[in-house]
Amino acid sequence: MDAHAPLQIDTFLPYMRDVSRCEQSLRELNLIWRMIEASAKMNCPVEAKAILPTMAATRAGFNRLEQELVTSLVREKVANVLEEIGTKAQYVIDIVVRNLYERTADVGFLATDRELCTFVAGIHDERDMIRARLRAYRNKYTVYDEIILLDTAGNVLVQIGESTPLEGSTDPLLEQTLESDTYVETFRATDLRPGKHEALIYSRRMHHPETGEVVGVLCLCFHFEEELAGIFRSHRDPAERSNMLLLDGGNRVIASADPRWIPVGAVVPVNRDAEPKLVVYGGREYLARTFSADGYQGYMGPPGWQGQVMIPVELGFTGLATNALTSLDAHVADGLLSHAESFCPPLFEIMSAAETIRRVVWNGQVMTAGQNGELLKLKTILEQISETGARSNELFSQSIRDLYETVLSSSLSDSEFVSHLMVDLLDRNLYERSDDCRWWALTPELQVALADPHKSAQTVARITEILDYINSLYTVYTRIFVYDRDGIIVASTDFKGDGLQVIGTSIDARTLEAVVALTNDQQYYVSPFEATPLYGGRPTYVYHAAIRHPENEFSVVGGIGIVFDAAPEFSAMLKGALGDKKDVSALFVDRDGHIIASTDASRPVGTQLEIDGELLALPNGSSTSRIVIHDGHYAILGCTVSHGYREFKTSDGYREDVIAVVYNAFGEERRQSGNGKHVNAVLEVDPAAPAGREFATFFVDGSLFAIAAEYVQEALPASAISSMSMGSRAERIGILALNHDGESRRFVWVFDLGHLMRGTKSEIDSSSQVIVVQRDGKSIGLLVSELHGVPEFQPAQIVPTPLAAPETGMLVTEVIQANRGELLIQAINIDHLFAVLNGEEIPIDPAMKIAA
Repeated sequence: MDAHAPLQIDTFLPYMRDVSRCEQSLRELNLIWRMIEASAKMNCPVEAKAILPTMAATRAGFNRLEQELVTSLVREKVANVLEEIGTKAQYVIDIVVRNLYERTADVGFLATDRELCTFVAGIHDERDMIRARLRAYRNKYTVYDEIILLDTAGNVLVQIGESTPLEGSTDPLLEQTLESDTYVETFRATDLRPGKHEALIYSRRMHHPETGEVVGVLCLCFHFEEELAGIFRSHRDPAERSNMLLLDGGNRVIASADPRWIPVGAVVPVNRDAEPKLVVYGGREYLARTFSADGYQGYMGPPGWQGQVMIPVELGFTGLATNALTSLDAHVADGLLSHAESFCPPLFEIMSAAETIRRVVWNGQVMTAGQNGELLKLKTILEQISETGARSNELFSQSIRDLYETVLSSSLSDSEFVSHLMVDLLDRNLYERSDDCRWWALTPELQVALADPHKSAQTVARITEILDYINSLYTVYTRIFVYDRDGIIVASTDFKGDGLQVIGTSIDARTLEAVVALTNDQQYYVSPFEATPLYGGRPTYVYHAAIRHPENEFSVVGGIGIVFDAAPEFSAMLKGALGDKKDVSALFVDRDGHIIASTDASRPVGTQLEIDGELLALPNGSSTSRIVIHDGHYAILGCTVSHGYREFKTSDGYREDVIAVVYNAFGEERRQSGNGKHVNAVLEVDPAAPAGREFATFFVDGSLFAIAAEYVQEALPASAISSMSMGSRAERIGILALNHDGESRRFVWVFDLGHLMRGTKSEIDSSSQVIVVQRDGKSIGLLVSELHGVPEFQPAQIVPTPLAAPETGMLVTEVIQANRGELLIQAINIDHLFAVLNGEEIPIDPAMKIAA
């Protein structure tokens, strides 16, 4: 969906209850902010002077960002739905086009079959033999439900179907086919298929085998209804919230996943540009995506055909699981959330405003620490601001979480679907390969030639001519070759011009043994996916079928091998399934994790994919998805195990499981999280307790720390740090300007407190703050993960730890036991802190006065 496309918010908002609740909460918070601001102005205008501008700016920000936030939430949800149904709509048309491309090759080759041409030319009249040959073809290419041979006058010479016997046809496609030197594709009602409302037929004229005269027409009738029903059954939304459709060029439905809902023949509205709009059909509003064919091997499919998916708007934003984050390890979930800014900037602007509020309150609490009189009024205002800020932050955090749940759940579902599509493309493609080798092995001229122990040069030339013609029609093979009973290759194509000399070489003994052991013409053998000299030393599958003696079907006289062009074909499958998705990689692997194909240049074919063994052991046909760490990034993993297509890998005895794997990257892994959600940081307050000692509290890596409030001056956003490289200690990360009314500009060094404690650099995010502390007239800044509060603690709660000398680097010398000892807060010793950092001085610059 175009991010700049106009979006009618009010159209979609009634169907998004969670967004409506968020909008209502924002309005309520806006009102509360106004009340607090008014109270501060009336009760303590002087004391609140420092915070009133920030409050006014925050309230103005709420007014501005409220609509932007709602717009972003709505836009993201609509985009997710359009992306989901768009993937499926594109699949419908792409898989149909890929399938029909094979049909154009089939009719071209079968129309030149010498046995069939001889019969149609009237040279012999062995109708039963021809019918048996056509049925043998149908038994291999099971996508056809009828095959018909006609003469030039339209008389039916033979057909394989018995339920609708035909005498002849007057359909105009016959004349069109007779006049064409290529195939003719027809989809409409026809007298050739009287029992069907519409039929998809591929026809090609046939020639006299000796004179070349046009003698008749071959019609291959594609089992359109069965094929589309299989696509819909396999890939439609299991909850049946949407409907998958195939449309013609006039936007008329020619196939429907649920014809009772949207019937064949209906004309429906389309959305080819992924616009965030509703379309109306039958008095009901829908979100829809429409795709035309991208084409395959130069074939664009029947003119105008389109794939479309439609989902009622009232169902579009329901049905997705919402526990993607809650099911994750907390560190992974927090790391993922830290990348949420990329998909909802307005939400993060509001979060930044909330951080500003928290910092203002924290600074105010520091300022009023140990004070009384009129400043107590300000304390009350600060408590109100703090409470409202906490509510705001909770709302925004939940909004981020809800939106990210939507994004992740949609991505999990989409990754599963894409992986399912990948193995479906693979199984459908390789199904055709198993058909091809078996049918070509039945070519009479090949049978006769290999049965002759003394093959003349003329015979070998004729075999090569036949193979070259086949390869010109079926371009997914780099080589088609035949070999004799001893496994010696006697003829071969070189379709890709690789120059490999294979004639006279032998196939491997394992393959020869397997081919000779094939007992009938329905069986075939596929070599393992491994490097082979027949493919220039690269790995691929080679399909084999036995060539039998023309007079004794039980005698194997040789075989035919077809070398699948695995590298570009598998690559095209993966890229076709991914479409224009960004930051997504895809692979095919076997049950052992060996890579068969990959879009990831760092994981080439033949290497091992590091993946959970549970995924490699999934049952055939099953899919799953999960969130993983992949190459140092958070990623959605989707995978599906191949399940076969028609009889291929299901009932034909061949077993070669392939697993499709998809990785959708969401951003770099972040090991430290600054959101402070790793401990329960809500402090219990005893109203009856006497005044205690006040501490400024804050988070580092999710743990709560404290510094005595009398040493703390203020907190400033970490975004204000200016980096400086002076070749000093790694913990010193830059300088920070202090701007106080009535004072000249001062600067302090900033040290990474987390780095001081753990020895590794901290990551700075929108929650990161710098606390300025002062001792004996010297000030420094401390980078922390997040601010907390300025609470009071009783002396009995402050427990000393075994003291360590400053030179040891130990900064924590006391532990505060809060919440009846259930929450421990580490108190940093300010003397030890300055001792550890002793000697760090900023060079004097005439343009600035250093804090000292």
